[in-house]
Amino acid sequence: MSVQIPATMRAAVLRDPKIGLQVETIKTPHPRDGEVLIKVTACGMCHSDLHVIGGKIAFPLPCVLGHEVTGQIVEVGPGNEQTGLHVGQNVAGAFLMPCGKCEYCAQGRDDLCAPFFDMNRIKGQLYDGHTRLFGLDNEPIAMYSMGALSEYCVIPSTSVTALEDGMDMVAGSILGCAALTGYGAVRRGANLQYGETVAVVATGGIGSNIIQVAKAFGAAQIIAIDVDDEKLEAARKLGATDVVNSMKRNVRDEVLALTNGRGVDVAFEALGRPETWTSALDSLRDGGRMVPIGLGAGVQTAAVEINRTVRRSQSILGSYGARTRQDLPTVVKMASDGYIDYRHIVTRKFSLDQAGEGYKLLAQGKIQGRAVVDMSL
Repeated sequence: MSVQIPATMRAAVLRDPKIGLQVETIKTPHPRDGEVLIKVTACGMCHSDLHVIGGKIAFPLPCVLGHEVTGQIVEVGPGNEQTGLHVGQNVAGAFLMPCGKCEYCAQGRDDLCAPFFDMNRIKGQLYDGHTRLFGLDNEPIAMYSMGALSEYCVIPSTSVTALEDGMDMVAGSILGCAALTGYGAVRRGANLQYGETVAVVATGGIGSNIIQVAKAFGAAQIIAIDVDDEKLEAARKLGATDVVNSMKRNVRDEVLALTNGRGVDVAFEALGRPETWTSALDSLRDGGRMVPIGLGAGVQTAAVEINRTVRRSQSILGSYGARTRQDLPTVVKMASDGYIDYRHIVTRKFSLDQAGEGYKLLAQGKIQGRAVVDMSL
């Protein structure tokens, strides 16, 4: 099966945080060893993109963002003989793209892949030391993960999973970050056990998925904590048993009241702000686990009450993404089987030209659940 691939494509390029995303025509990339090229169907809009767009996290410019994606494979690079990937497949791509060869990948710890952090997250490159994106004048353009805010993108095969028949390709774009990160937090970070109690602080795209995965894993009680009543009502529909508006109520008092004075076994923090860290820690029982997932802006810190943490044997267990090669297929299967309602988490769709506008709304807290860039618009 052969597919006609154009020489150029449109992409949302970030050149200056003061200007924001601008759609440009650049060269269509092509895959190298162990990579595939997909024609993008949709790209999820994640809160962590805002740190780069706003200049709060250093990243090479110009660059193309977009790190959760669905699309159809249109070209397969060499070295894919054992992957089962082929032209014409509908796939999801995960933001955490393991090299598959480093010490951590050999241990199955895709979430700690050294080249991903050293090369992609710092230099905007793939693992041969080069980007796949170039301007019409051959200007190198850095890639944040696969750079999926574009009509085509190259993805390492280690972070690609075939979608099940009948899955929604547009809404399915959130599986590679929002859902994968939520699953990783519950399964890997917390190792949640059947019957445990949970608090989820910040119920956006990732928090919404944590609620669903925690429910699927048999959490006895799920307390959603947010500042927005509409988001809290949506959290109830996804499986939260109780809700707390932290702008109107004292989080610690409310959680203790809801848990017979005990606190929760696990508190997930999904936004990366000092105040949400405090809410998560305040929700914990003695011996409880706090699992932070949200990324802060730059080198941001949060206060931890030392004596409470020590005397009450509480744990803080950072969770970044998941173990892509093992967990993305599971997440896709959970979505296909209805355990993850990915369709209703997507509440807004933007065209590529509207991506900058969408991220402004996200920064203002005006996006419930997850927004996506739909390439058909």
